[in-house]
Amino acid sequence: MINLLQALLSGLALGGIYALVALGFSITHTTTKTLNFGQGEFLVAGSLVAVGTLLLISGKSQTGVLTSADVNLLSYGMALVVSLAVLGVLGVILYFTAVRPFFGSAGMSWVMSTIGFGIILQNTALAIWGPGSMAMPSPLGETVIRIGGAGIRPQEILVLAVTAVVMLALDHVLRRTRIGKAVRAVAANRQAAALMGINVAAIVVLAFVVSSGLAGLAGLLIAPITTASVFMGLSIALKAFSAAIVGGLTSPRGCIAGGFLLGCVEALVGLWRAEMREITIFALIILVLVIKPEGLFGQKPFEKV
Repeated sequence: MINLLQALLSGLALGGIYALVALGFSITHTTTKTLNFGQGEFLVAGSLVAVGTLLLISGKSQTGVLTSADVNLLSYGMALVVSLAVLGVLGVILYFTAVRPFFGSAGMSWVMSTIGFGIILQNTALAIWGPGSMAMPSPLGETVIRIGGAGIRPQEILVLAVTAVVMLALDHVLRRTRIGKAVRAVAANRQAAALMGINVAAIVVLAFVVSSGLAGLAGLLIAPITTASVFMGLSIALKAFSAAIVGGLTSPRGCIAGGFLLGCVEALVGLWRAEMREITIFALIILVLVIKPEGLFGQKPFEKV
C-alpha cells in the first residue's frame, strides 16, 4: 500500500511537468493550428538558463557546480524571471523565423522548421554548458516529507502547487478576461476575430511566448529533481505531447488531466515492470485515439453552414 502511495505521489509530480509542457502544445495549436516540435529543447533551455543564472549569482563559471548554499528562494526566483524572459524572447524568434514564413503554404514545412529550431537550441546549449548533467539543489531543501508512510520531496510539492496555480490562472484568464476571450476568438476563427477588431498577430505572438514560457517553467521545476541536461528534453516532450493527445489537444483542462494521468500510469506501471512503462503509455494512447480520437476532454470540430 505504501508503495502504491509512493508511486502515486511521484507520478503526480512527474505528471505536473508533463501537464505544463502539454499546455504549451495546446496553446499554440488552438491559436495557429501548428505545434512546436522543439518544445523539449525549450524545456532544456529553461533549465540550463536557470542553472546558468544561479551560477552567475553565486560568482561561479557557467560550467561550475552549484551547492545547496548557492540556491535559496530569492536566487531561485531571480533564475525563474531570467528563464521566463529568455524563453519568451525565444518564443517570439521561433514564431517569426520558423512558423510565420510557412503560414498559408501547402505542406507541413513548419514541422521541420520547428524541429530544426529545437536542434539549434540544443547545440547552442551543448556549446555553452557541455554534455554533462548539472545538478541544481532545490531551494526548499531535500528533507523528505512523509505522507501515510510514503515520502515526497518539497520540490515535488512545489511542482504540484505551481501546476495547480498555472492551471487556475490560465483558466481564469481564458474565460474571464478580454485578452482571454480574444485568444478564444482567434482559436475559433482568425478571419472573424480580425473583423471584430482583434489584433490577431499580437495574440499569436502571445501564444508562442506563453507556450515557450511554460516549457521553461517546467525545465526550472524539474531540474532539482532530475538534474539539468542538454539531452533531457526529447523524452519529456514526447510524453507531454502524448498527454495532450490523450486529454485533448484543443482542451487546456484536458491537457492538464492528461499530464497527471500519464504521470501516474507511468509511475504505477513502473512498480510492476519498468520496461512496461512506455509500452503501457503508448498502448493507452492508441486505445484513446480509437475510442475517442479528439481526446478524453476534446470536442469534435464542427462547421456551421
